[in-house]
Amino acid sequence: MSELPITVGFDGSDFALEALRKGLSLGSRLGLPVRVIRAWSISNAPRPKTWSPGYVPPVEEFAAAVSEQLESQIAGLLDEYPQVEVRVEVPHGAAGRELIKASEDSELIVVGTRGSGGFSGLLLGSVTDQIVEHAKCDVLVTRRRCGDPAPPRTLQLDSAIDGE
Repeated sequence: MSELPITVGFDGSDFALEALRKGLSLGSRLGLPVRVIRAWSISNAPRPKTWSPGYVPPVEEFAAAVSEQLESQIAGLLDEYPQVEVRVEVPHGAAGRELIKASEDSELIVVGTRGSGGFSGLLLGSVTDQIVEHAKCDVLVTRRRCGDPAPPRTLQLDSAIDGE
């Protein structure tokens, strides 16, 4: 059997949590490592502790802040799968591009139907669509276990469109 990892795209959304849960479950059953990737840009990264008005910290400090946030967000789920070897990566770049790159040395890519961006009516997000179209390995798109497959969004754009 391959020792390539199962790679999970994670952006902090409920959809990404479902994808991580499925990736960890598969990793546990198949005895494969799991790689969790959170691609980021300056515009969607948490502010580093050294950030202050008029000072933009170096990219490495943004990467550290993204890594810290990611590890905090996934810690609970990782505790449920202590037998799974997990590696976290936080590449600086567009999510679709970084996950497609990661697919070159992955057994499987696992992503949610949508992520934290986009419009509330979308059933398949743009990043997921890119990965399904261009990945170099199989792709598993997970669905939410129950409830609305497209829960209310928290982005201002959705609120403006919905008239809230």
